[in-house]
Amino acid sequence: MNLYRRLLKLVRPYWQHLAIAMVCMLGVAVCTAASAYLIKPVLDDIFINKKEEMLKILVVVVLLVFIIKGLSAWGHAYFMNYVGQRIVTQLRQKLYDHLQTLSLSFFDQMPTGVMISRITNDVNLIQGAVSNAVTGLLKDSFSIIGLIAVIFYRDWQLAIIAMVVLPFAFLPIVKFGRMLRRISTKSQESMGDISVILHETISGNRIVKAFGMEEYEKKRFAEENMKYFNYLMKSVVVRSLSSPVMEFLGGVGIVFIIWYGGYNVIRGVSTPGNFFSFLAALLMLYDPVKRLSNINNVLQQGMAAAQRVYDILDTTPEIRDKPDAIHLPRLRHGLEFRRVQFHYQNKTVLKDINLKVAAGEIVAIVGVSGAGKTTLVNLIPRFYEVTDGAILIDGVDIRDATVSSLRSQIGVVTQQTILFNDTVRNNIAYGDMDKKEEEIIAAAKAANAHDFVMETDQGFDAHIGEQGVRLSGGERQRLCIARALLKNAPILILDEATSSLDSEAEIEVQKALDNLMQGRTTLVIAHRLSTIQNADRIVVLADGRIVEEGRHKELLKINGEYCRLYELQFAQFEAADDADRGVRSTG
Repeated sequence: MNLYRRLLKLVRPYWQHLAIAMVCMLGVAVCTAASAYLIKPVLDDIFINKKEEMLKILVVVVLLVFIIKGLSAWGHAYFMNYVGQRIVTQLRQKLYDHLQTLSLSFFDQMPTGVMISRITNDVNLIQGAVSNAVTGLLKDSFSIIGLIAVIFYRDWQLAIIAMVVLPFAFLPIVKFGRMLRRISTKSQESMGDISVILHETISGNRIVKAFGMEEYEKKRFAEENMKYFNYLMKSVVVRSLSSPVMEFLGGVGIVFIIWYGGYNVIRGVSTPGNFFSFLAALLMLYDPVKRLSNINNVLQQGMAAAQRVYDILDTTPEIRDKPDAIHLPRLRHGLEFRRVQFHYQNKTVLKDINLKVAAGEIVAIVGVSGAGKTTLVNLIPRFYEVTDGAILIDGVDIRDATVSSLRSQIGVVTQQTILFNDTVRNNIAYGDMDKKEEEIIAAAKAANAHDFVMETDQGFDAHIGEQGVRLSGGERQRLCIARALLKNAPILILDEATSSLDSEAEIEVQKALDNLMQGRTTLVIAHRLSTIQNADRIVVLADGRIVEEGRHKELLKINGEYCRLYELQFAQFEAADDADRGVRSTG
């Protein structure tokens, strides 16, 4: 009932459209009842008593009834579908808007394909429940009321007998509706799994082909596809059973009515017109009752989908502004980690982190995989919330500032280049689409991206494809750097920004990074030795703790964790770079 109430709240703003639709539905119901009522005068006055004047009148009346019924049917279909589509559009927007407010931890746990399925497939099922089911429910309910009035008017004794049978016809509606809701929930979950596989294999198609896993993925998709098919067929079985069962129960009642009513006509208690008018109304009555079963099936599918949609809408964002949150001024002095701890899924990732970074300082963060480097920098823009301790910017706890003012202070360039299927211009200006043309060009030049952009036929208006697929790795990264340059944030986070590039591309990107870091407070998760050596300070993480701090040469002298990392990892890269330079010079 809570779901019904929540969906009905969405209907309230469109009560005027709904009122017009209700009037039209009432018109359909009245005309349906009138067509059954008119059977008696047509039979008795025209075909039995042969009254010519009634022939002229009834022909016009019947024609008017069908014209009004047709116009009313069109009106109620249009206005109810308008309401239904508007509600679903509003719900889809509300769901998408809410997704944008949720923290990264939610997206870490919820597969992308499942979220896409909720916004597309599940919301479409709700549309069927809101517009089609509600329309049919109201229209058929009005028709049932009108037709019951006709059968009681024609023969109240026969009507009572019919009403004894009618409740039994409603039993399948309840039983089959419950079964269908359970099946529908499972089928929607299965469609979410299909969406996950599609998203993974389409976005990761190169890896699938590179490892020769086409047949494996075909088999995996076929298994999930067949599971969805089986759920659909169970749903078909339930839906197809409901109508025959109701027809059988209705048929039992009609057989008895024909026997009893026919006996009364033979005895002269009732006229043929009166009986056939009653019978026609009764036959018309069973039809909307039967349709209610199908409507209930659609409604139950919609309710199952609504439950899944509201599961997301009811998820509370972990990162929210405090009621008295302040606007954070532009950084002047520096940022500080004060006794910071962070737990994720019952695992301690960071322990007692104490770190001060002065304004304009470049701090490199190194450590083995899983040491907590990326997690540490993700706490600064509040992608995640610290479990204990505090992060301060110019002495202000970032939780006391608005999220928007905090994130406006931070530029991010990651190893994974995130670009959109849009123009070069819009990708660089992402974050502030009102930036002037000259500012965008200046950012592209500073990021060493201007030359390759202008080599394309459309220049800054060129579309780069999904995730920048039409560009090389180095070109994509330079666009990301141009985007960060244009933002002009005082704090910069570089999360292994050159780790996925070859040596030649890294040189171009590193020049762009050098331009980007000038005058900014920079935290670098380092991968290459050149970045480490240029840092003002190196912070070494191990097992979620800061174990060493200092400059490159100082840390090598200590012969500790950094020295071990250097020998295991950075020395290998240095040797590879030397070998690469040797090959090029020989060539």
